[in-house]
Order: sequence, then structure tokens, then C-alpha cells
Amino acid sequence: MSEMLVPILLFALGLVFLIKGGDWFVDGATGIAQRFGIPELLIGATVVSIGTTLPEVMVSATSAVSGHGEIAYGNAIGSIICNTALIAALTIAIRPSKVSRSSLVTPVAFFFIAAAVYLYRAYAAGTFTRLSGFELLGIFVLYMALTVYRALRMPKVLQSENETHAQTGRLGPDLLRLAGGAVLIAFGASLLVDNGTLIAQSLGVPESVIALTFVALGTSLPELVTAVTSLVKGHGALSLGNIVGANLFNLVLVSGVSVVLSPFSVPDGKTIAGYNASLVLDLPLMLFVMAFLTLPALIRGKLSRWQGVLLLLVYAGFCGIQFFL
Repeated sequence: MSEMLVPILLFALGLVFLIKGGDWFVDGATGIAQRFGIPELLIGATVVSIGTTLPEVMVSATSAVSGHGEIAYGNAIGSIICNTALIAALTIAIRPSKVSRSSLVTPVAFFFIAAAVYLYRAYAAGTFTRLSGFELLGIFVLYMALTVYRALRMPKVLQSENETHAQTGRLGPDLLRLAGGAVLIAFGASLLVDNGTLIAQSLGVPESVIALTFVALGTSLPELVTAVTSLVKGHGALSLGNIVGANLFNLVLVSGVSVVLSPFSVPDGKTIAGYNASLVLDLPLMLFVMAFLTLPALIRGKLSRWQGVLLLLVYAGFCGIQFFL
């Protein structure tokens, strides 16, 4: 047990660096954007959304390059399940809220389009080639272009207000936060991957299990912080929008970057009834929880407490299966 103490402590330190690094990066990038009068809606849709997904990007990219494709794969899929069935579920169970159907349509549609591409590669080929990575990144670019286009077409009154509130002064502090955040995220990702691998090896647990649970939860902490903050301030719908966006980015940006850097296959370290557990459990569950969260919201324009409770039970069962399979 004493031999595992150092890896566990370094794993936890890596999580701290990821969280603080993401916080600094978002603050610095947002501050720089505001100084130049860039619309707040555009900042939120691009800089902040990408910033909260950077931990997953760095962890998965580092894992893929270092030959640990199972962590790169499990982190992306596990983060989507965690974001949906734990973080979003908690906010819904505590305080159900109405949602804006119009703001959800585009990210939800793009998510399921990306999921179709992802599932085709997983089930038809069993491996993710560099071409599939470029396909996912292409969806990301298309989504971002559409988001930027819509933000720039918002009412001129709002644009002029943002220009009026443009900040002046030194850029130094914001640039330091941006650079410092990027360094912390990179270093934290390295600590998380290296020590997560050691812990998995010591416990005899497949790397994909560690990635689907502990690593996924750790890299989803920025979304958790955003969700809790939004809930406290009475903005449950904001939390849902952030989570749906983060899930899309996990598929197209996190997985896309990882596969382009170093292609990998679907992990086959665990089975259910003789079949690959990723294909019969992880991927179907990812689709189910996203559909269960978003489709009722799109149809009825609101979320119910029972949805949150059921999703939490699903997540508890998923974690249990991972470790006792």
C-alpha cells in the first residue's frame, strides 16, 4: 500500500493542477477577449467552452502519444457519461428547470452526428484511424464556425454594449494567467496519465476502467464547478447548455485530437458475456444517457427531477459494473 501512496498523491496533484490551470486559462482568455470588445456570447461559446474541455484534451492527447490509447478512449467516453449521468443529473435532481429548446437544438444535433461517425468507426472497424480523427475535427470546425456566425449576427444593440464595456489597460496579467493556465494543464495532464497508469497496473485494473471512472471524473471537475455555481445562482439551464457543449467537444475535439496524434483501437481489456464491454456497455450507455437527458428537454422544454434521480442510479450502476465486472 505504501508503494501506491506516491502515485495516488501525484494523481491528486495532477487533478489540482488541471482544475486551477483551467480556471486561469479561462479567466485570462476571457479577460483578453473583453479588452478588445469581443461579444460576451461569442466568448462563452468559444473560449470558455474550449477552456473547460482543455483538461480532457490534454489528458487524452498525452495518453495517445505515450501509447496509452485506452486512457485516451476511456477519458472521452467516460467524461460524457460522467457529465450527463452525474453532473447534469445532480443539478436536475436538486433543482429541475425549464430549458431553451432553441439553444439546445444545434449542439444536440451535432453531438448525435458526431456520435454516428464515432460509432461507425468503433463497430465497423474496431479502430480509429487518423482519417477518422480529421472527420471529428471537421465536425468541430463546422460547429464552431456556425456558432461564431450566429454570435456575430446577434442584435447590434448587444454588440455595441459589449464594445462600450471593452476594457483598457495592461494585458500583462491576463496573458500571464493564459500562459500559466496552459502550463498547469499540460503538467497536470502528464501527472494524471502517468500515475493513473501506475495505479491501474498496481490494482490489476484495465487502464480503460481507470479512465472511464477516476480520470473522467477528474477532468470533468470544471464542468462540475460550473454546474454547482449555475445552480446556486439559479441558472440551471446554463449548466445544461455547458454540459451538452462539453459532451460534444469530448467527441469531436478530445477524441479528434487524440486520434490524429496517435491512432488507437477500441479497448478490449474487459468483456461482458464474451463480447467487448466497450461495444455492449460503454458506447450504448453514452448514447442512452445523452438521449434521456436531451430529448425530453427538446420535446417538453423542461427537465424533471425523476430524470436526474434515474440518471444518478444509472451512473452508480455503471461505476459498480466497471470495478466488479
